[in-house]
Amino acid sequence: MSRLRKVLTLALSVPLALGLVATPAPAAPATFTHPGVLVSRPQLDFVKAQVNAGAQPWKAAYDQAKASAYASLSRTPKPRAVVECGSYSNPNYGCTDEREDAIAAYTDALIWYISGDARYAQKAIALMDAWSATITSHTNSNAPLQTGWAGSSWPRAAEIIKYTYTSWPNSGRFGTMLRNVYLNKIINGSNSNGNWELSMMEAAVGISVFLEDKTNFDKAVTRYRNRVAAYVYLSSDGSLPKTVPGSGLSTRDQIVGYWQGQGTFVDGLTQETCRDFTHTGYGIAAIADVAETLRIQGQDVYGTDVGERLRQALGFQSKYQLGTAVPSWLCGGSLKLGLGPVTEVGFNALHTRLGIAMANTQTLTERQRPAGSNNLFVAWQTLTHAGNAA
Repeated sequence: MSRLRKVLTLALSVPLALGLVATPAPAAPATFTHPGVLVSRPQLDFVKAQVNAGAQPWKAAYDQAKASAYASLSRTPKPRAVVECGSYSNPNYGCTDEREDAIAAYTDALIWYISGDARYAQKAIALMDAWSATITSHTNSNAPLQTGWAGSSWPRAAEIIKYTYTSWPNSGRFGTMLRNVYLNKIINGSNSNGNWELSMMEAAVGISVFLEDKTNFDKAVTRYRNRVAAYVYLSSDGSLPKTVPGSGLSTRDQIVGYWQGQGTFVDGLTQETCRDFTHTGYGIAAIADVAETLRIQGQDVYGTDVGERLRQALGFQSKYQLGTAVPSWLCGGSLKLGLGPVTEVGFNALHTRLGIAMANTQTLTERQRPAGSNNLFVAWQTLTHAGNAA
């Protein structure tokens, strides 16, 4: 084992072995880094060089993104003043349109940076301008989640365009939209299933970076770290998973019920594992995405309990997604699979950068390349993060 690997292993394992969690007080950077939501300029430059060289898997991932409907230069934005989203998308008044226009703006921004074709920057701007000129609110029961999903993609696109393209006259109006229509809806979190709050905090952190809002950045990071600790179980937590402040979960029966009836807890189990892997994947993706943004902004949490929980969650879910037989004590012996294209960011951070062996996660990640989009808030992770140590 190399000296670096030993140091990293100790950094991850020693606090956990003692039952402690390394959780320094969140601190917004003195100066925000831009572009700095999910992908940094050095990461973008790495991707651009790989694509231009025809290297794989980046070239295939770029071709996949560019051939998708999200990258169509004939795309017409479909903004609404009020986006109404009910449970299980009923009703769905603008929900799909908003999420997909946001992903499209991010897709166009990536293609602009990699290709240098200004038409894609202009299309991203057209999409963002259409929504910032129109939307005023989100309503109905799924409004917090919808706001989190769309609000995760918008600042990724906005960061790339504002800081790498020549002109975006309405960027200020777009920022006002993010603050008044999105951030206000999500910053105080949710006591629903954990993937809700994790996605909401992904949006809140990204928006705070774009707005250079240190107060809400710190508030979102604190809520994120509390939720990560309550979403992924580690044996160092004790006999029961952690809960978030204000959750109202104080007894074993309440906690087991919240964990979908699962009463046996092992490293890497998540609060929604026994619900289904699709929703679990949303939570894991948001954990990794926020951690990546924090790293870019100078607050690296991969060496804390956040990184260990992410590693364990990825490995646990990947093992069963790959076909390992489900034991009877786990979710009654039956799992609903479908993890989604959500492993690349966390795998890159923990394996490529830190050198941690993650056999099951690596097998699943490489098998799923090039990872596409879940059409909600995850998109093109292979393109942006495969082997990207920049």
